[in-house]
Amino acid sequence: MRIMKGVNKIPGGIMVVPLFIAAAINTFIPDILNIGTMTTAFFSKAGTATLIGMALFCTGTQLKIKETPEVLKRGFVLLIAKFLAGFIIGLLVGKFGGAAGFFGISALAIYSAVTNSNAGLYIALMGDYGDKKDIGAVSILALNDGPFMTMIALGASGAADIPVMIVVSTIVPMIVGCILGNLDDEISQFFRSGTIIAVPMFSFCLGAAINFNMIFASGFSGILLGIITVVCSGGLSILADRYILKRPGYAGAAISTAAANAVATPAAVALAVPALADVVPAATAQIATAVIFTAIFSPMLTAWVAKKFGCPKYDNLKVEELL
Repeated sequence: MRIMKGVNKIPGGIMVVPLFIAAAINTFIPDILNIGTMTTAFFSKAGTATLIGMALFCTGTQLKIKETPEVLKRGFVLLIAKFLAGFIIGLLVGKFGGAAGFFGISALAIYSAVTNSNAGLYIALMGDYGDKKDIGAVSILALNDGPFMTMIALGASGAADIPVMIVVSTIVPMIVGCILGNLDDEISQFFRSGTIIAVPMFSFCLGAAINFNMIFASGFSGILLGIITVVCSGGLSILADRYILKRPGYAGAAISTAAANAVATPAAVALAVPALADVVPAATAQIATAVIFTAIFSPMLTAWVAKKFGCPKYDNLKVEELL
C-alpha cells in the first residue's frame, strides 16, 4: 500500500490526515483513546505538549546562534500581524454591533479566535514547506497561545504573568536543543529528522481534542468565524510576511488558524471581565467550529501560497530538476 504517497498529495497531509483520523475517533468512539497508560499518554490530547516539546527540541539542535535574530524577527512580525487582524475586526464588531456582534458573532469570539494560532499546525506546515528558522519562530508565536492577546485586545488586566511563562515554557526545549547542537555537530546530525517525525504524532494528539459535533452546536456563525480567521488573519499575515519580512508568504498563511486551546479562552476572559459572561457559551461553540474549519482550510491556503510564491520545498525541487 502506498499510504505515504497518498498522504503527501494532500496539502499539509502529514499533519491533516492524522488530525482528522483522531478527531473522527474522538467524535464517535472517544473512550478508545482513554483506556489508560501508554495508549492514553501517546494517542490522546494528553500527549500533545510532550510531542510538540520534542519537535521544538529537535528544531533547536538545527539552529545556529547567529540565526537567532532572524528567528525573532520572523516571529514578532507574524505575531503582530495576527494580533492586528483580530484586534481591528473585533474593535469594529464591538463598536457597531454591540455585545451581540454581527450574525451572532461577538467581539469576544473574534478576539479569541483570530488573535490565536495553532502552534502545532504551524510547526507541521513549516516542516513541510519552510525551514528551521520558520519553525523556530514558534517560540515567539506561542505568545498568542491562550487568553493573553485576547485580554490585551479587550483591555483587561491581571494577565501580566501569562506571556512570560508561555515564552519560557515554549522556548526552553528549543534553547536546550540549540546549545547541544552548537556544542556538537554530531548531535545536530542525529536529531535532524526528529522534527518531521514528531509531526504526525502530535497532530494525532491535537485531533484527539476535536469533536465534529461542535459544528452543529454553532451553525453558520461558527463557519463564518472560521472564514474570518483564515481570510483576514491569513491575508494580513501573508502581506506582512511578503512585504515586511520580504519572504514568500507561506509562513503568514500557516498562522491563519485558531488553536484548540482558544475554545477555553472566552471562559478564561470572562473570569477577568464578568460582564462578558453572557456571550461565553455562543463564543465557545463558534470558536470550536472555527478550529475545525481552519484545520482544513489553512493548510490549503499555505500550500497555494507556497506553490504560487515559492518555498524551500519547491525551490529545492527546482534545483534537483536542474541537476
